[in-house]
Amino acid sequence: MTTATLRLATPTPFEKSLQHLARALSRHVDRRIAARAERRELALDMLREQQARKQDPRAVDLALAQLGLPLR
Repeated sequence: MTTATLRLATPTPFEKSLQHLARALSRHVDRRIAARAERRELALDMLREQQARKQDPRAVDLALAQLGLPLR
């Protein structure tokens, strides 16, 4: 009777493999979430930097001149 009770209390090999799979899947999802958050932070930093940069009014004229096109 004790053996039967103990056997019912422990997870089966299938349940153990499901637990292992769940842990692995959870780790994978956590890594993806962290990577996505990092990419988002980098993108926001780049956007802030671009918006903070002053636009040079002569930049278009210089680019047109380098291409050999007439100025505006």
